[in-house]
Amino acid sequence: MTRSVHALAYARPSALEATGSGRLLGLETAGGLTPRGGEAHPRFFSGFLTAPQVAARGLLAVADVAAARYHQRVRPASLDPVVTGNGDRLRFESFSGCGGVYARLDVLDEGLGGAETGHGTTNVDVNDPLREALSRMTGDDPLHLRVGPEEMAVTTLAGAVVEKKVPLPDRWLRGFAEAQVASARFDLRAELPGADAVRFLRSLPRGQARGRGPLWIVPAGRTLRPTTRPGPGAVCLPGPDRLVALERVLRHATGLRVYGPVPDGAATASAWEVTLPGMRLTLTLSPDPARGFSGEGGVLEALSTEDAAGDAELVAVLLAWEPRIDPADLAAQAGLTVERVRAALTRLGTAGRVGYDVAEAAYFHRELPYDADRAERHNPRLVSARRLVAEGAVELEGELATVASGERRYRVRESGGALNCTCQWWADHRGRRGPCKHALAVRMARRGASGAEPVPGAGEAVVR
Repeated sequence: MTRSVHALAYARPSALEATGSGRLLGLETAGGLTPRGGEAHPRFFSGFLTAPQVAARGLLAVADVAAARYHQRVRPASLDPVVTGNGDRLRFESFSGCGGVYARLDVLDEGLGGAETGHGTTNVDVNDPLREALSRMTGDDPLHLRVGPEEMAVTTLAGAVVEKKVPLPDRWLRGFAEAQVASARFDLRAELPGADAVRFLRSLPRGQARGRGPLWIVPAGRTLRPTTRPGPGAVCLPGPDRLVALERVLRHATGLRVYGPVPDGAATASAWEVTLPGMRLTLTLSPDPARGFSGEGGVLEALSTEDAAGDAELVAVLLAWEPRIDPADLAAQAGLTVERVRAALTRLGTAGRVGYDVAEAAYFHRELPYDADRAERHNPRLVSARRLVAEGAVELEGELATVASGERRYRVRESGGALNCTCQWWADHRGRRGPCKHALAVRMARRGASGAEPVPGAGEAVVR
């Protein structure tokens, strides 16, 4: 697995302090991007929260996911959450170390008391002493939140005094992109009011028995119930114990919304959103606890086209840290079709430049503070497909194509706009995890791609 070290530098540790008017939650920021460009310690917000204890517990839930591995738990992992200021809200995001759970806390305008919010994205320091202090918070004494350095210190910071270096696997980066692509295909499948939501979530079994397949949730009168078979209105719940972070906020829950695709019998990703006073906490789960988002392949079609690369550059210029991106508006501004804009947004998602909010069925602009372009460069199937095209391994024969890979030759057939292949990957997944490298190479060849983009050198992963 390809890894790099992600270095975070903070001016001081984040802390929860008592003041004469209540408490101050000072969240320190590392390097990030804003409309003014890169900043060492951007400042996004300063104001009183309308539901202090809820916000504290929501932030802890996001930090819980950042520090967790729900598969192979003996391997430690932790990356400080990402915060984005979108003008009318703050979004706190994290991804589990195993790459299978994406968490986001949206603190909306009403949760921020209508105070002005800046624009940009950065990491925010959530250290162990801060976690302990937030866990001890009781009641709703006034809480002043500051995201970024104190106003007086913005121009006088003389360098970082707190540094963190975190291994950052490429599969973690790809997972961020794949979770966004999966979420964009979800519909609202079920909804429960507060008390019913709490009872249902607390009744869920813990763990998932080996060999028994995923758990499904189906409507049952005014509530929901778990079952082992998908039925009408069902949504997949793969690994119910991965919802444990929601327990932080259940006493404050005003409702539950569940999102997912129309079931076809196979395990799928799903999103679980707890609504809170002025906030939303959402956990998005991969289709299996042992299967992170990085291998889902939903971004590969968009990454394989040269049109999407050029379109993404154009669309990126038009983004302005909007909390809701309207593809139709972007299409009109860019002179592109809505379909091409959506493909461009998928490509931008791979670089961490857009996310997807299932509650509003809309993309949002953010700029993840690390080199997420590696997620494209080191995607094994994409790299292998480009190599096949560059080596002339693809022979086109109308609706059929032959791809020579190693000592074997695979037949790829187009049917209804989809490509089927005779390889083992296709036999195992039937397109549910994106195209195989052979189908991807055929798609590139038919579009006239040269395949001359960079291919991996010694020591980099290639799928054969």
